[in-house]
Amino acid sequence: MIIRTDHEILKRITYERTCVKYVRIMAKYDTETKYIYTRKGKKRSRFIVIPGVPVKSENTMPRAVRTVLHALSYGGIEVDASRKLADIKKMDPMRIFYKTLDAEVYNGDYKVPVRLFFPNEEAMENGAASGKKPPVILFFHGGGWVTESVENYERVCARMAQSTGQIVASVEYRLAPEYRFPVGLMDCYAAAKVFYTNRFLLNTDPDRITIMGDSAGGNLAAAVCMMARDRGEFFPKKQILIYPALNNCYTEESPFESVRTNGTGYLLTAEKMEDYLKLYESSPKDRQNPYFAPILAKDFRNMPDTLILTAEFDPLRDEGEAFGKKLKAAGNRVEVHRIAGAFHGYFALGIKFLHVQESFEYMNRFLEKEEQE
Repeated sequence: MIIRTDHEILKRITYERTCVKYVRIMAKYDTETKYIYTRKGKKRSRFIVIPGVPVKSENTMPRAVRTVLHALSYGGIEVDASRKLADIKKMDPMRIFYKTLDAEVYNGDYKVPVRLFFPNEEAMENGAASGKKPPVILFFHGGGWVTESVENYERVCARMAQSTGQIVASVEYRLAPEYRFPVGLMDCYAAAKVFYTNRFLLNTDPDRITIMGDSAGGNLAAAVCMMARDRGEFFPKKQILIYPALNNCYTEESPFESVRTNGTGYLLTAEKMEDYLKLYESSPKDRQNPYFAPILAKDFRNMPDTLILTAEFDPLRDEGEAFGKKLKAAGNRVEVHRIAGAFHGYFALGIKFLHVQESFEYMNRFLEKEEQE
């Protein structure tokens, strides 16, 4: 039985008083299940059970998890506080074991820091040898174009290098609001150009480079690939987008249902996304630029082979999947996988988490297939 409102049910009960005894979320229901009892004088009726909408049990999030997520899913962005919270991730006792090398590339007169993460000692030695051209993942971190850093993503990138067996090059692009669109994008593009034209300290084969990003970094990865195609300066062969932010609107006007269904209560909120866009844009007209919002592009032809991973409980889910459909319709090779039960940001969790393990299974299969062709 599906009940539209509690008020309609209460009107149908003819007792003098009607009370909600207690509320409980049952595993087999997506919405609250209410147990209502009524009184007439001193007599109490039996419980009246008003169930919610039945759903498949495998898609139901545990009540404790939902409660914690709701508490953490506040709206609005305060830049300094958000950056300080993100910087907590710098306190990583394992960082002394990571095999890294710091370098720089130029975007005009500005030096863009790049940190290399090697899967092992052998890769570190071979990567610097003149005759070797190892596979490379060129990575742009997430954080709403406003927070996070290469240092905050050290554990993610080190784990990625170990899990894929590839060198990960993490780019320290400049952040908004100090540096608004397109500054961060052009830092990423400059780094990509250096790698693809083999002007970096590593010997690089453009066919063995994968552009990758998560969230806002997925936006930058997609935009860099579009810009490279449009300018013709280099030609990325493959990209991996992890729950990418690709659209220009996260209000009720959004065409994507996940913005409404997942826009509150799952860590990343629609309100936060709107704030991130306002901090990233130089002016409102930027929102119509396909390098700002890649899903708005008119031409999706001649894009790299693409792997897109989305999260079930993420406001960005539907736009990532729609982007994949647009790429595929234009004749590109595309894989799109929705990680069931996951929410935005899961990729930064430890390798022991099943959602992360599932993601690396898709990634390694994609990378291995590309290497064989």
